[in-house]
Parts: sequence; structure tokens; C-alpha cells
Amino acid sequence: MAIGPVQLIVLGFSHPDFHGEIIAELERLRESDTVRVIDSLAVYKDADGELEVEHLSNLSTDEAIELGSKIGALIGLGIEGEEGAEAGAVAGAEAAATDGVQVFSEQEAWDVLEDIPNDSAAALVLLEHHWAVPLRDAIARAGGFRISDGFISPLDLVEIGLVSAEDAEQLHAMETAAAGTAQ
Repeated sequence: MAIGPVQLIVLGFSHPDFHGEIIAELERLRESDTVRVIDSLAVYKDADGELEVEHLSNLSTDEAIELGSKIGALIGLGIEGEEGAEAGAVAGAEAAATDGVQVFSEQEAWDVLEDIPNDSAAALVLLEHHWAVPLRDAIARAGGFRISDGFISPLDLVEIGLVSAEDAEQLHAMETAAAGTAQ
């Protein structure tokens, strides 16, 4: 099975106030074949740093059975506490060994769970970008490869003239207000 570029997005929520908007937008993107949600988890971290994990998904039952908990395997997190975390780590290691892939080196390791502030929540969404498949394939045919990627802050877009300083401040404030880091 060919798969498009895959991205893990971690979204923080200081005081979650969900009304179904996020799931509705992911469903719209899925219906338009723009993205596919491979897996998603909601992680709640209490004031003491204890975790509670819920599996979320807009996958069909057949897709969920086929894919399993890929985020857990990717980051070594199991839904069943420490035992589940170990199982998730083992599953990820086995998948990497079978496929000859090392997901992260020690220098590249990203402790997703550590990045979630205490007394908050996070949504971890593993997306497949269907829209990018033709672009990725054209790049590969031209001998190209991915070196790096990342989202750019609206504040950095002012410097290159894509948005005004006022618009960038508004976007930045909107993106960071819930975290209490708006500047």
C-alpha cells in the first residue's frame, strides 16, 4: 500500500472546550481526500503530571483494525499505563526492526509527553497528507528528498512580507492564547 507523507501534530489545550469543530474539520478534510487521520489520542495531564489517555479516531472500523494504535507505537505510549507504554514501545521497535527503519535517533528524540504542560490536555493526531502524494513522487523522480520541515510562526511571516505585523500579532495571539504565551 502506498502511503502519503505522514505528520504527527501535537495540539495543546489549557482548558479544553470541545464542541465537535475539530473532528468536523478533520472529517471534511477526509471526505475531500486531502488528509487521512491514521490515529489520534487525547492525553490529559493532571497537576502532578499523571496521564490519562483516550483513543480518538474518525477511521472506519476496518481502518482502525488495520492500523491499530500507531501513535502509541511511534512514541512508546500505551493506553494501559506503564505496561501499555512498554507494549507500545515494543510494537514500535518491532515495526522499525521489521521495516529496517529507525524512527528517531537519540539526538532527534522528541518527548511528546514531556512537552505537554501539567494540568492541561493535548490532542496527538497522526495525519497522512493525501494531497502531497503527487508532489512527493515528483520530487523523488527528480532525485529529491526531505531534509526538514516545520510550521512557521505568523510572526516570522512579517519578515518576508506575507502578512502585516498587525495580522501576524492577531494570528500569533490566537494560536498561543490558550497556552498563556501570547506576546
